[in-house]
Amino acid sequence: MARKLNKQDALDYHSQGRPGKIEVIPTKDSKTQWDLSLAYSPGVAEPCKEIKKDVENVYKYTAKGNLVAVISNGTAVLGLGDIGPEASKPVMEGKGVLFKIFADIDVFDIELNTKDVDEFVKVVKAMEPSFGGINLEDIKSPECFAIEERLKNELRIPVMHDDQHGTAIISGAALLNALELVKKRIDKVRFVVNGAGAAAMACVKLYVALGAKYENFTLFDKDGVLNKSRTDLDDMKKLFATSSKVSTLAEAMKGADVFIGLSVGNVVAPEMVKSMAKNPVVFAMANPDPEITYEAATGARPDVIMATGRTDYPNQVNNVLGFPYIFRGALDVRATQINEEMKLAAVRALAELAKTPVPDIVNLAYGERNLVFGPHYIIPKPLDPRLLSTVAPAVAKAAMDSGVATSPIVEWDAYREELNKRLGLDNQLFRVIGSKARKDPRRVVFSEADNVKILKAAQVVKDEGIAIPILLGTEARIQKLAQENSIEIDGIEIIDPKSDEMHDKRHYFGQLFFEKRKRKGFNLYEAKKIMRERNYFGCMMVETGEADALISGLTRKYPDTIRPALQVIGMEEGAKRVAGMYIIQTKRGPLFLADTTVNFNPTAEEIAEITLMVAKEVRQFNITPRIAMLSYSNFGSSQSPEAQTMAKARELVKQMDPSLQVDGEMQAALAFDKELMKDNYPFCELIEGGDVNTLIFPNLAAGNIAYNLLQQVAGFDAIGPVLLGMKKPVHILQLGSTVRQIVNMVLISVVDAQTKCIAKHDALKKKGKK
Repeated sequence: MARKLNKQDALDYHSQGRPGKIEVIPTKDSKTQWDLSLAYSPGVAEPCKEIKKDVENVYKYTAKGNLVAVISNGTAVLGLGDIGPEASKPVMEGKGVLFKIFADIDVFDIELNTKDVDEFVKVVKAMEPSFGGINLEDIKSPECFAIEERLKNELRIPVMHDDQHGTAIISGAALLNALELVKKRIDKVRFVVNGAGAAAMACVKLYVALGAKYENFTLFDKDGVLNKSRTDLDDMKKLFATSSKVSTLAEAMKGADVFIGLSVGNVVAPEMVKSMAKNPVVFAMANPDPEITYEAATGARPDVIMATGRTDYPNQVNNVLGFPYIFRGALDVRATQINEEMKLAAVRALAELAKTPVPDIVNLAYGERNLVFGPHYIIPKPLDPRLLSTVAPAVAKAAMDSGVATSPIVEWDAYREELNKRLGLDNQLFRVIGSKARKDPRRVVFSEADNVKILKAAQVVKDEGIAIPILLGTEARIQKLAQENSIEIDGIEIIDPKSDEMHDKRHYFGQLFFEKRKRKGFNLYEAKKIMRERNYFGCMMVETGEADALISGLTRKYPDTIRPALQVIGMEEGAKRVAGMYIIQTKRGPLFLADTTVNFNPTAEEIAEITLMVAKEVRQFNITPRIAMLSYSNFGSSQSPEAQTMAKARELVKQMDPSLQVDGEMQAALAFDKELMKDNYPFCELIEGGDVNTLIFPNLAAGNIAYNLLQQVAGFDAIGPVLLGMKKPVHILQLGSTVRQIVNMVLISVVDAQTKCIAKHDALKKKGKK
C-alpha cells in the first residue's frame, strides 16, 4: 500500500527556509580580495584567453564537464499531464537532486515556455556552450521523439530523454536476468505490451536491440491492438504491428511468455496471468498502481517472475538505477552523444551486477539476511553503492569503443577509485537506515508528546512507515496542540500515565519497579507514585515489551532523562557503563563521535570500553570502524597525563580486540591527512585502507564541543546522541532538537530495536540448543 503523504508537509518541505530544493555553491575559496580578484576581474581573463585559443579548454577551466541541463516544457509531468513549465519546476529541481546525490553531477533545471518543436530545439541548441549534457524530461509524445532525435543529431554533447530510455534500460536488464532464470531465449519468447507511449516504444525498441524479434510482439495502445490494418500508426508503431486476429488483452496473453505494462493500473486479471506460458515474466510498471498487483500475480502463478515500479515489492524498475550513472560515464569521457551502444552497456552492467554478491549495507537497507540473484532479485537495489563504479565505467567504455568519446580513460582502476571517492562508499548510510526501518517498523514511545515538535515527528514517522508512535501525555492537551498546528495524529495511540484509566497499569509497573529498586532507595509507595512520571512509565513500557523503544529529552536535562532509563531498563549484559555517540553526516561519509554526552573525565580503561562499544555500534551499520584516539599531541609528543591516557587507552583496545583498526593518540588534523601520516608517522595503522570514520575524545568537553561545532558552524547534519550500552533502545534527544533530528533519532531507535530483537532471538535459540 502506498504511504500516505501529507499535502502540507510537501508544501512546507519546498517552501520553508530557502524556497526550492537546490542552490549554487562556490567550489573555490572566495573569502579574500585576492580570491575575488582570481575568481573575477582581473584574474578571470586568463582562463578566458586560454579557452579562446582552444575551445576544448572550457572543460579544463569551467564546470561545463560536470554540468547537465534538465530541460522540460511541462507537457507530460509525472501523472499530472500538461501542467506548464512553471508547475514542472519542482520536478526538475528534484531530478537535479537525484543527479547530485547518486552521481555528483551538478544540474541547472531549465523550463521552456514553448510547445513548438522547432523553437524548443533552437533554444536548447543555443545553450550548448554552457552544458556538458542535456537531460530531456517530461515532454509529451510524439514531440519528445522529434526533439530528442534532432538534438542528438545537431549537438556535440550527450542528450537523453530519460522518460523514454530510463525505463527501457532498467527493465531491459531485468528482462535479461528473468529470461536467464527461466531458461528462455529472448529471440524466442512472445511479448505482450500494454501501452505504446514514449517509454513503451523505447522499451520494445531496446528489447529488439537485445535480440527480440519484431514478429514476437503484440502491442496495445488506447485504441486497441497495433494491427497492420490500422491507418493511424506512425513509422515506429508500424514496425511492431501484427497481422494476428487477436483483439483483446486477454486473448493476447494466452500462451505469452512476457507481459510488459506501461499503461494504467488494474487492467490485468489473475486469469490472464494464469493463461500465460510456463514460468511467465510480468513487468507491471504503471505507477502508483501496477497493471496487476504483486499479490494477485504471484497468487495466480507461483512460477511468475514479477517486477513493478513500486518500492515495496521485489524487483523495482526505478529510473534512478540508470540516468545518473549513464550521464556520469558520458561526461567523464566527454562523449558527443548517448548512443545505443552506451545504453546496452548500461543494461548489461546492471544485469551483471545483480548476479554478484550483495554488500552487507544493501542487505541492511532492505531488511534482508542475504539477497541473492533469483526470482525476487533480478535487478540491483537503488541504494547499492556499487552502481556508480559499475555502470558509469561500462557506459564510458562503450562510448570509447563506439567512437563518440573525445577524452578517453586510460587508468580504469584509478577512475573507479575516483568514482567511489566522489560520494564516499558509505555516504548512503542514512538512506539505508531509513529503508531498513520501513521494512520492520517498531513501537516507539514519545514521553514528551505535549510538544509541537514531538507531535510533528510522530506524524512524520507514522506517515512514512518508519515507526508506530505512542504518545504519552494528557490527551486533551495533545489533541488541542495537534489541531492548532494542523498536525494529523488520527490513529496514533495516546496514553496519559496520570489518568484513572491507567491506575491498574501504574500499580503493575510500580510493583515491577519496586522489585528492581527495593534495596536501592525506593519503597513501594514511591515506586508506584513515580509511575505517574512519563519517563518512568515509558521506560517501563519498553521494559515489559509493550513498546520497543523510548524517545525523550527534548525539554529536559540529560541526567533527568537517563536516570529513569538506567533504573528501569539498565545496561546490556557485559556493559559496565553507558556512553553517548553522535553520527555526523559529511560528504566523505558518516563520522561517529564519542563520548559526547555521558562520561566527564574517563580513565584509560573507561575510554577503551567506550571505544569498543562505539566499534560494536558502527559495525551494526555494516561499516568497518577505523578509529582515531584524539588528543592535542601526536604519538607521545607530549607527556601530559591526558595525552598518556589516550595512548594507554589505545593499547588496551588493541589487547581486547586486536582486529580493530585503531591508532593514537593523535591530533584531529592528522587523523584526516594520510600524506602527513606517511611522511611523519609511517607506522600508523590508519594509513592503509579507507578514511578514519570514528573519533574517540579524551573527555566529555572535547567531544561535546566538537560535535556542536561540526553541526552548527560546519553545517553538517547530525543524529544523536545515540545512547550506547543500554539493554533496550532508549535514546535521549538533544535539548531543543529539530523535527528532522527527532525523526533521525527514531530511525536509529527502530534499527536498534530490530537489532536487539534479533540478538535476543539468537541468544534464546542458542540457549535452547544447550
